[in-house]
Amino acid sequence: AFLGVFLTIIGFVIVYAVKKDDKYAMHYGKQGLVLGIAWIIAVIIGIIPILGWIIAKILMIIMLILWVLGMVYSLSGEMKTIPIVGKYAEKFNL
Repeated sequence: AFLGVFLTIIGFVIVYAVKKDDKYAMHYGKQGLVLGIAWIIAVIIGIIPILGWIIAKILMIIMLILWVLGMVYSLSGEMKTIPIVGKYAEKFNL
């Protein structure tokens, strides 16, 4: 579960390959996938001069906070949803 959040997209692939039947690990793996996708979107937005840079910096700070929160949640032993990220992760039916 921790690797699923810590390594984001790569972590999801590892969790999906090794622990596909483990609901706990997949819960955090899917949230890590959403964080990874959001990070890529923020980087793409950061290509836009000035306004894009500002928006990308704000998004990256928010995602850093959510990423740390996700790592703490994954080590807690309980299935908690990361704010904002959790509702999008639940839409993945894998």
